[in-house]
Amino acid sequence: MSTKLFVGNLSFKTTENDLQDAFAAHGTVLEANVMMDRVTGRPRGFAFVTMSTPEEAQKAIDAMHGAQLDGRPLTVNIARPREERPPGGGGGGGGYRGDRGPRREYRDEGRRDRY
Repeated sequence: MSTKLFVGNLSFKTTENDLQDAFAAHGTVLEANVMMDRVTGRPRGFAFVTMSTPEEAQKAIDAMHGAQLDGRPLTVNIARPREERPPGGGGGGGGYRGDRGPRREYRDEGRRDRY
């Protein structure tokens, strides 16, 4: 069974091939994914590396946590599963209206409520 590792504190110039090469010394690397910012397309400074067995993953953690890669000390640990999120992306929510009363439109200026 494969085990996914979180790799943090990456240099923005670290590539998936760099990670593959660095972690391959400690076992079989099935996958290496550097996370990219959707908007800017730039790396976000962390990645996920999938090792083929839990034993190889632990060996990689022991060897690579704190090790330097591209001039930065890595943070390496077992990746936590993503938390469940409701579908739909969440939206922006509303602004806080405080106690200013109901919203009034500009065109309602000068009118009175008739009730």
